[in-house]
Amino acid sequence: MVIKHVGVLGCGLMGSGIAQVAAQAGFPTTVLEATPELLDRGLGNLRTTLEGLVARGKLEATARDATLGRITGTVRIEDLKDCDLVIEAITENQALKNETFARLDRTCPAHAILASNTSSCNVTGMAAATKRPGRVLGLHFFNPVPLMKLVEVARTILTDEAVVTAATEWVRAVGKVPVHTKDSTGFIVNRLLVPYLLDAIRVYESGLGSLEDIDQAMKLGCGYPMGPFTLLDLVGLDTTLYVAEVMFEEFREPRYASPPLLKRMVMAGHLGRKTGRGFYRYREG
Repeated sequence: MVIKHVGVLGCGLMGSGIAQVAAQAGFPTTVLEATPELLDRGLGNLRTTLEGLVARGKLEATARDATLGRITGTVRIEDLKDCDLVIEAITENQALKNETFARLDRTCPAHAILASNTSSCNVTGMAAATKRPGRVLGLHFFNPVPLMKLVEVARTILTDEAVVTAATEWVRAVGKVPVHTKDSTGFIVNRLLVPYLLDAIRVYESGLGSLEDIDQAMKLGCGYPMGPFTLLDLVGLDTTLYVAEVMFEEFREPRYASPPLLKRMVMAGHLGRKTGRGFYRYREG
């Protein structure tokens, strides 16, 4: 089972990053978006990222041009018909993902592997929406995709062993480190990370320490590269809230329950870096 041609569904932050690492590793990559405007924006951001690497001396101009030359953008799902691996990176919505996988199943060749970059949705549900459930699995990349080395390879109770092997080899081929996990909400990283982030908010709510002191304590006391509130603002408070709610619905454990402050900040539109204000305030540059 050889993966030669890769498809990526969605050209947002995660999708464009996945397309970049696939193309940089030498794989012809077709990127699908819902509208020409979204496609142009996503590919424009990808191009800007590569230009930045060249400007900083981390990528040769020839490598940039070769990478861009391997990427084809489209708004037609039919253009994924020759892909050996398609990675979905759209909105975290179970019903939408299930519907998308059913469409991919009707479009892609019978041998193609269908993967989801989901961090919280049920991969088994996506697999069950197809007629090839054994060829569906999760490939969860981390943001920013070009820099983060980890990919969680999540198998469902339906995934064929050969598909897991092929996907794992491809992950290594694009320069990432695979870890294997089961299709259980949150996989490994979020199962451990989300309770930590929610507990940090609870500690702050209780008045035990300031934002800065809690962040500094976890950085210097545990050797973490950034504190929980800096990380929350980077990930997005709305994203954290959504993932926490999905996990609480799945497990019904108090550690996954969203603190009141998190809910109210999301209601207020204070989502983190992307809105200029989260637990901290941000300015241009």
